[in-house]
Amino acid sequence: MNNPNRRHVLSLGVALGLVSVADPAKAWAWASADSVAGAGAGVDPEYVWDSATDPLMVSLLENGQVPSVNTAMAGWVNNRDALPAGLPGALTAHLLRVNKLPSWADPAKLARAADFNRRKDTYLFVLYGLGSGIMSTVIPREARSVYWSVGGADMNDRAAKTFTFGYDLSQLDAFKPTGQFVVTANKTRLVHAAVRHLLPQSPHWQAGADQTVPISAADILVTFHSLGTFVHRKLLDWKVPMSAADEEAFLHSWQVAIHLLGVPDEYIPQTWAAAEAQSAQVLTPILAPTPEGLDLAEVLLGLTAEIDLGVTRGFLNEFVRYVLSNEVGDWLGLRRDYAAAALIRTAWPAFILFREGLSPVVPGAFYMFDQFVRALAMLFLSKGASTTTTPITIPTGNRPTG
Repeated sequence: MNNPNRRHVLSLGVALGLVSVADPAKAWAWASADSVAGAGAGVDPEYVWDSATDPLMVSLLENGQVPSVNTAMAGWVNNRDALPAGLPGALTAHLLRVNKLPSWADPAKLARAADFNRRKDTYLFVLYGLGSGIMSTVIPREARSVYWSVGGADMNDRAAKTFTFGYDLSQLDAFKPTGQFVVTANKTRLVHAAVRHLLPQSPHWQAGADQTVPISAADILVTFHSLGTFVHRKLLDWKVPMSAADEEAFLHSWQVAIHLLGVPDEYIPQTWAAAEAQSAQVLTPILAPTPEGLDLAEVLLGLTAEIDLGVTRGFLNEFVRYVLSNEVGDWLGLRRDYAAAALIRTAWPAFILFREGLSPVVPGAFYMFDQFVRALAMLFLSKGASTTTTPITIPTGNRPTG
């Protein structure tokens, strides 16, 4: 499964709603002319990390400064907050350079994206939670990195911190001084740099790794496509009404988010067509099950099932299959519930039509779906809010074993 053939890649690409699928054996060929930078050196992002942050984090870890940095940054939350006092000078200088929006960020588009997130949150909760969240467990590198990093030992805490990124990004004031996403993105960037230094020291991670250093620019792009690009495509597949301006604004919010994570602009897609072409090369061909991913998927679905969703576990399994494909469902060993599958296939499209005012007919399953989505929303919101007590912190070690 780790080296899927061409037929496998094509069939999975179709199942996930991708327009086209690149040859997995082909070298990096995405055109930097299609990026927000409009040009680039053409270096494969597989071999690009974060030259501005990685050496700094190595120094902080090796000098034992990370605990005091975490303490100082605990109260640094809002975008308008001054940088914390007491940080090492090199870290303060770094944050002064990067803790801001790129020059090409468009406030009007970001405001429209925030309103779009509010208007379409019903579908976004479902797609991020049961689509992107579970897809992450069949992205081998991501699954292994999460599992063997320190956060993999406490998935409740890890899920809360992961939800924070999406929660803060989806807020109406995400990029404004009163929002929190710029700070959240910069903290996440520091965490990524720490993990790049720490995970190669884990013999467990090394045993299954196909790279010497994790979380390359390519890996972050993969995560973007499992979130933004995937969600955009599913909204189109589900025929959720969106204006061209809405689609452009939604992409722009992700463009700014990827930039804040340290991905060079020459790799950030300029259009959704460019994003899908890049996703077809870097995401679809690599999807596969791993032991770590199977364990993480069961933990994540278990956390979801603990909430009163108003549905059975069989329904939850089938909704994951509906969103991601039966192939992914089979990889994860999700037990079938054919009655639930038939209900979802017929009632969910009708639910969307009614919610969007495109049909006067109330689906018989409307209230069940409405309760289901509301419960998912509460899970998302509660995990995001829980980080006020469990803030994003820089790790100092890997997953404890034994």
